[in-house]
Amino acid sequence: MKQVIKIGTRESQLAVWQATLVQNLLKEKGFDSELIYIKSEGDIDTITPLYELGVQGIFTKTLDAALLNKRIDIAVHSMKDVPTQLASGIRLAAVLKRASYTDVLIFKGERKTIEEHLNSPFTNHHSPLTIATSSIRRKAQWLNRFPSDKIENLRGNVNTRLRKIDENNWDGAIFAAAGVERINLRPENSIDLDWMLPAPAQGAIAIACRNEDDYAFNTCRLLNDESTAGSTKIERDFLRTLSGGCSTPISALAVIKNKKIIFKGNLCSVDGKQKLQVEKESDIENAAGLGITAGKEILENEQARKIISEIKNGK
Repeated sequence: MKQVIKIGTRESQLAVWQATLVQNLLKEKGFDSELIYIKSEGDIDTITPLYELGVQGIFTKTLDAALLNKRIDIAVHSMKDVPTQLASGIRLAAVLKRASYTDVLIFKGERKTIEEHLNSPFTNHHSPLTIATSSIRRKAQWLNRFPSDKIENLRGNVNTRLRKIDENNWDGAIFAAAGVERINLRPENSIDLDWMLPAPAQGAIAIACRNEDDYAFNTCRLLNDESTAGSTKIERDFLRTLSGGCSTPISALAVIKNKKIIFKGNLCSVDGKQKLQVEKESDIENAAGLGITAGKEILENEQARKIISEIKNGK
């Protein structure tokens, strides 16, 4: 009898879309599967800012538990939500081809007014905007560029966050482009934030399985995109080297251009007043340690160590 692979997913529209994508890809390879819906702690608490929850893997640990107790065979995640240190007994089986890694601003009001503001960073020429996000990374980068603006907390799944924009007196909110585009919810009143470095592995989908489950691992390995897996590993190595998680404003991006890996990373203070940046370039065949090297370079700066220490100590 043919084994049916049980795919664990959160219940949000985006999470189900991602899990269904994996289901369809498996079907194309000749494998049967079913979706198993799991509610995560990150879905239950939609009020507390993510950086105040202080829990790495807030969106993955419930699925991790379901994997380990064999309720499911594989778990599908937005890779940026996956801790760099996986739970004991779990391994990554595949990383799908990356979608857009860009952040976008979904705004209210006149596009011209928003664009004028975005095109005049580090100045006080315009009235301050109120921008919503639960991401400490987005908050820090925004305040670094627009120090007079105000940041409001915004939690919930994509649909909930879009609704809250209309319900509140905000000028806009920041989303991952991949999130709103995958479920066809990106509105016309949106602008790519090309200057904002993304979260490590943003735009990528990861599949996890149990260490001992070679059937699930080998099956999902057929879906693995080597380029995306390599780039996101470099970004996650940078994050891990800086001991960062969802409560640390760390950004990273590795892209392949002309057979080279171009890496950019930064660490910001929570208030955005300080930003430490690093850029690296390497041939693809020598790029394995690029994220670690970049992270160590940041840590050579005493100010970087101070920022990380203050965040860890809740200052």
